Amino acid sequence: MATNMPKFKRKLGMGADGRTNPIVWLIAIICTIIAVAVVIAGIAVFIGYIVIHPRVPIISVTDAHLDFLRNDYAGRLQTQIRIVVTAKNGNAKAHATFSKMTFNISYQGQDIAVLVADPFEVPKNSSKELHYVVQSSSIPLNPDQMEEVTNAWKQNEIEFDFKGAARTQWRVGPLGSVKFLCHLDCDLKFRPLNGSYVPSHCTSKSK
Repeated sequence: MATNMPKFKRKLGMGADGRTNPIVWLIAIICTIIAVAVVIAGIAVFIGYIVIHPRVPIISVTDAHLDFLRNDYAGRLQTQIRIVVTAKNGNAKAHATFSKMTFNISYQGQDIAVLVADPFEVPKNSSKELHYVVQSSSIPLNPDQMEEVTNAWKQNEIEFDFKGAARTQWRVGPLGSVKFLCHLDCDLKFRPLNGSYVPSHCTSKSK
């Protein structure tokens, strides 16, 4: 005679004796190890960033010259400026890559030229100079701007706006790369009578 035997349902995580299944323990241990490894890697990247952050790649105007400046009674301005932009990598342990570098130079809100550069690399603890020659076409000036040029000649000082940005990147060992965005916003001052550049602190800020 067949006997109806009682059937019992076991939870997936429980063994026959009611204890937690060893497989569940193994999965939990593996997940814990992975989580700890991720945290350690994150801390290492953060520490590396803090240590090297004061040496992040920068861009700056290190020299310039006003080759000529001409304006006429009709309110048209012509100029030629030579500008030296230096990309510096102060990190002694990693090469730095500079890309998407773009600058705009203007006078009293009037755009003169847009300067660009192809991506390039700067070796460890080194720098690279970029030489630009800016030649403007005849720029029409309004009465207020014409007066500014006249005053510039009298005071022997003229000022141009120079703004730009570049993306920089270097690697932190085997942990990956760290990226920055450099912003440059400064005034370039010259002596119109001899074209000399008035040095100023024209260096990028990084984010």
